[in-house]
Amino acid sequence: MDLTGVIKVVMDEQKFDSGFFKREFVITTEEQYPQDIIFELHKERSEMIAGKQPGERVTVHFDVRGREWNGRYFNNLVGWKIESAAVAAAGAGQAPPSPDSFPTIDPVKVDEGEDDDLPF
Repeated sequence: MDLTGVIKVVMDEQKFDSGFFKREFVITTEEQYPQDIIFELHKERSEMIAGKQPGERVTVHFDVRGREWNGRYFNNLVGWKIESAAVAAAGAGQAPPSPDSFPTIDPVKVDEGEDDDLPF
């Protein structure tokens, strides 16, 4: 999945005793009713947000993760790729190939005098 918006805040990296670390950030969507959406970047991927600044428009590619803990259910949006929205839009807006670029196929020659036993 992916979502485009403007970076609102980039939080400090969180390190845990197990050696796991993550970094969270929030983007504001560009809808009629904008939403602030929090994402996580795990381990080495946390470096992807380091060069980004609040106010920068980005597209975040992410997976939705869910889990149960003590009878309660939680969701996390875990990012795996961040790109500037201008770069993402340029890739998505590529023009389709022109019909002239497709290979041509010679039509099959049919012998009109030949009997055809096909029912259609």
